Parts: sequence; C-alpha cells; structure tokens
Amino acid sequence: MNRRLFVKRLSHVAAGLTLYNSAALAAGRKLSRIGTQLYTVRRELEKDFEGTLTKVAALGYKEVEFAGYFGRRPAEVQSILKRLRLDAPAAHVSFSELRGDLRAAIDAAHVIGHKYLLLAWTPPEERRTLEQYRRLADLCNEAGARTKREGIQFAYHNHDFEFAREGDGTVLDLLLTKTDPSLVDFEMDLYWVTKAGADPLDLIARYPKRFPLMHAKDASAGERGIVDVGKGTIDFAKIFQQERTSGMTHVYVENDIPGDAVQSATFSYQTLANLKY
Repeated sequence: MNRRLFVKRLSHVAAGLTLYNSAALAAGRKLSRIGTQLYTVRRELEKDFEGTLTKVAALGYKEVEFAGYFGRRPAEVQSILKRLRLDAPAAHVSFSELRGDLRAAIDAAHVIGHKYLLLAWTPPEERRTLEQYRRLADLCNEAGARTKREGIQFAYHNHDFEFAREGDGTVLDLLLTKTDPSLVDFEMDLYWVTKAGADPLDLIARYPKRFPLMHAKDASAGERGIVDVGKGTIDFAKIFQQERTSGMTHVYVENDIPGDAVQSATFSYQTLANLKY
C-alpha cells in the first residue's frame, strides 16, 4: 500500500471514529451505579435495619452511604451488605469523632468496606468565627492524614452555611483552599449549594477534581425546599456532564425530610436511572 492510499484510509477511519463518538455523545451517558444516603430512611432503619436495606437493594440501588449503624456491629453490617450485593463506599462521621482519633470509625470502615469517611455536619457553636473555620480546615487535614495512612480518604460534606461571605469569597472557598487536596476531598450536596444561591458548575470549574462524591436531592422553585430528584429545578444532567472535571465517582440520592421515605427513594432512583447526560 502506498503512502497516499494509507493516509486516505486513515483519514476515513478517523472520520468514522469522530462520527461514532458524536453519536455516542448525542445518545448520552447514564449513571452506571446509583447510591443512596441512608439518612433518607433512618426511621425505617431504626425499626427494621435488615428489612430496610433489603428494600433499598430491591429498588435498584447498588451503593449506600451510612450515617450510623443503628447499634449493629460492623461485621453484622458487612454480612447483610454482602448478602444483598450492596457496596458501602462511604460513611459519615460526627464532629466529635473528628476531634477524636477516629479509631472506631476507621476500624468499622475496614470491616464494612468504606473507602471514604466524611464529616457530615459542623455544629453551630463550632462555626461562629473565622478562626473556628480555619481550625476546622486544620482538623480536616489532620483527619485526612490519619485516614490516608489506613488507606481511607477523608472528605467534607457541605450545607448552605459554608456560603457565608468571607473576604473575596465564601467560607467554603476558605475550606477548599486551606485543605490539602491529597488529604481532603469534598462531597458536594447539590441541594444545599442551590439553596445558598451558588452554582455547582462554578464550584466544579474553580476547584476541579475536588468533588468525587455528590448528594443528589432537588430544590423546589421559589422557596427552594427539599424535594425528590426530578421534582425540582436542579439540572442534574448538566452537572453530571462535568464528571471528568469534578472527579465525580459516586452519586447518592438523599431527602432530609421525606414524607414517605421509601416512596421518595423510589422516585429519585427512577429519575436518575432514566437520566441521560
């Protein structure tokens, strides 16, 4: 084959690949695994731990994120998850645990299979001053160093109070810039970002690869109340399209105040399962 013919055929292959990639992009991607933050079904778990996890798995969820084990030992939790073929890549920890040595949380993570431990909530008395937020960043770095030695990544979960203005930015900007990216990741709660009047896409663009975890819950028009995914105003497809920039690897459905928790989890799962982005 002469060089001219080879180049011509190569250009045809390249053109075909371009058309294929364009068609694939037009068709849209879908989430391969959808998770749920179990805080949504906390009342159900308290009454029937194993039965509720069984319902969650039956809905189609492949991953769960824990916010407490409701008195169950880590080995018992792991056994139930294995039977149900559920993974639990992440779990939330409390501020008091953050201030401690995290030993119990780390030991549980090893047994259950958590890859992430996250600070779920900072009490109001611990976030009244700028100095407290600076200390919070230090605590997160310290926790991240401890968990990293154990093969676990530490992360911080936002609410809306981190969007209080501080200098030229917000408290969240402070936390993102004062924490070591190799030690501290972030779990972006898309509802609370929206509730605060901020833009998830702006955060992703300014802080790439810092948001491997996402909480998917929707915001109603007007008052921006919490609603099931698909019943509100958040453009999840547009956000998920930035997965390479954000570093998104896990998406967890959540509703803090569900009427019927199982029904809420069902509707949100179906919305995300059908979503193309």
